[in-house]
Amino acid sequence: MEITIGKTAGFCFGVRRAVERSIEEVQKEKKQIYCLGELVHNNEVIKDLEKKGIKFIESIEEVKEEKAKVIVRAHGIEKEIYQKANKKGIELIDCTCPNVLKTHELADEYQKKGFYIFLMGVANHPETIGTISYCGENKSLIVQKEDIEEAIKNLEKSKIKNVLVFAQTTYSIHKFEENIKIIKAQLKEDIQITIKNTICLTSEQRQKETEEISKQVDTMIIVGGKNSSNTKRLYDVSQKNCKNTILIETKDELTKDIKDNSKKIGIMLGNSTPQKSIEEVVKFLNS
Repeated sequence: MEITIGKTAGFCFGVRRAVERSIEEVQKEKKQIYCLGELVHNNEVIKDLEKKGIKFIESIEEVKEEKAKVIVRAHGIEKEIYQKANKKGIELIDCTCPNVLKTHELADEYQKKGFYIFLMGVANHPETIGTISYCGENKSLIVQKEDIEEAIKNLEKSKIKNVLVFAQTTYSIHKFEENIKIIKAQLKEDIQITIKNTICLTSEQRQKETEEISKQVDTMIIVGGKNSSNTKRLYDVSQKNCKNTILIETKDELTKDIKDNSKKIGIMLGNSTPQKSIEEVVKFLNS
């Protein structure tokens, strides 16, 4: 059996930074440390952080004690939560991925300039929810290409002549490029369009490498959280070339027939999947 592991697999910079800083905080503090939402979308990582003493909460209102410390997840939070935390005297340990913070700054900059904003992203994803809170009143979320027509109608109703188009950092690069073509074709000539490719380099590289590997193997194994946007992107990319693509969170989901029925297996990890997951999957396949 031949196993090909993606060279870009493992924690991305933003995830590694968030996990390491969270561990540092919980080790130096004697009082309870909270994290608002899942720090990253990986159950194994979350379980490990819970064992270390971090308590995960869904709302800032759950924090009752004064001068509490709350970690901000790697996906970022809504603009209003910073204000709420300040009023409650809560210290936020901001572990938002630097690439996500850049999209917040970009959105805020252009909404202040009076631009209409098109944000491409996954509906109800924490990053999308956080980023769209910086887009002001004149905005449209584009999840699929079917949303473009409605977004352009809303733009025309606003009478605004400048539009910014950008994306969630883990959005599909193929979808982004396809949507840009459709938007350009449908916009009226008097509309000025500004396009910013805000998909992070790591996500883009993994999508491209996954595409390459999936063309060369019988089976493709994508390892990552089932609620992880970037992991789902890798799964979608792989399935286009390798129908026998499976998405797992841990090696416990693998079965013996995968080994028996595959001569060439490819492995790629989502941005939030720890390195040990590769080792466990490879050990199972070689056992």
